[in-house]
Amino acid sequence: MERQSPAAGRCAAGAQAGAEPGELLQRAQEFKSQGAQCYKDKKFREAIGKYHRALLELKGLQPPEPSSSASGAAGPRGQLTAEQSQSAESIEIDCYNSLAACLLQAELVNYERVKEYCLKVLKKEGENFKALYRSGVAFYHLGDFNKALDYLKEARSRQPTGSIPS
Repeated sequence: MERQSPAAGRCAAGAQAGAEPGELLQRAQEFKSQGAQCYKDKKFREAIGKYHRALLELKGLQPPEPSSSASGAAGPRGQLTAEQSQSAESIEIDCYNSLAACLLQAELVNYERVKEYCLKVLKKEGENFKALYRSGVAFYHLGDFNKALDYLKEARSRQPTGSIPS
């Protein structure tokens, strides 16, 4: 069993204790980087955990739900600087894209979850080649061949020269 790092233990506590947005972004970036290293090392399950932890840190930047005003979240993204807001969105997009990539490496792929993560990326970055391609793969395996074809054609039109995403 993997031991939790001190940063991981602070994940939920940091958001609830009113951590500064900069701290939350830094921890999210650290978890994302750790996830990327795990992916390179082919430790996909561990990478998934790191990406999820990064996304949890980002949740601390979102405004509290109207019904749970006592949740004590760090504060709304509206209080972030433009640079912090852009950084948070970039980390979020990268994490969801990377989660989809990890899931596609599994022995039994959860294509519904791959589709869900890719669509989250495409909602924010509609021309993201990897998300378009992976969405096409997911829709294909889910039996929606028309949508699969649409996404794969769109990915092909956006394909950087000579690249096939993993």
